Amino acid sequence: MFKKYNLFVIFAISLMLVCSCTDEDSNNTVSDVDGNVYHTVQIGTQTWMVENLKTTKYNDGSPIPLVSDSAAWYNLRTPGYCWYDNAIANKSTYGALYNWYTVNAGKLAPKGWHIPTNDEWLVLKDYMIANGYNVDGITNENFIAKSLAANTNWNNSTHYGAIGYDLTKNNSSGFTAFPGGARSLTGTFESIGFDGYWWSSTEFSNYSAWIRYLNSVDGDLGSTDASMQDGLSVRCVRDN
Repeated sequence: MFKKYNLFVIFAISLMLVCSCTDEDSNNTVSDVDGNVYHTVQIGTQTWMVENLKTTKYNDGSPIPLVSDSAAWYNLRTPGYCWYDNAIANKSTYGALYNWYTVNAGKLAPKGWHIPTNDEWLVLKDYMIANGYNVDGITNENFIAKSLAANTNWNNSTHYGAIGYDLTKNNSSGFTAFPGGARSLTGTFESIGFDGYWWSSTEFSNYSAWIRYLNSVDGDLGSTDASMQDGLSVRCVRDN
């Protein structure tokens, strides 16, 4: 009787430990409907994906059109995605490039996640500036690019404080941004190694939306608008 009880206790404790580990893993990763697994990072009050989105389907399982032809991309006014240079070898590191019509469909991110609004990008920027992620720790200017950028794949720069200046000093936030380049509205691919561009879900005009960008020779997280026809990277943030 005593031995059986001990075995039961051992089994129960083991089961609790297994469940605990599984829960912890599920809190630090998220999967899309294609089965791609993304790590996550907590920055302030926000939880971000560490990798760019790679899904070829919406979260309801319906396919997103893959558009390789440049002329077809130029004429596109509906959702579409591609791989940089139409090379699926770029998927692992850089993820997919999506036009904004895909973002605006409202079902691109895994369930429980979403494409950040322009204001949510501002929350990230303001938190990092105020909490020592700037070059030299200053807390009143936007020099957070190195803290966001990955330690590899960025082109080198001789400008102190730029992403490409001593890559070993990058990525103190764990955000791990890569320079995945873009596909312009004309269908041409450009800037891989130099620039990373990420959509927000916020419209700027009838033809453009707010984006964030990083450049290998700069030290700031930039913001501007881009044509809804452009193909850019996507990062997701967890729902509150």
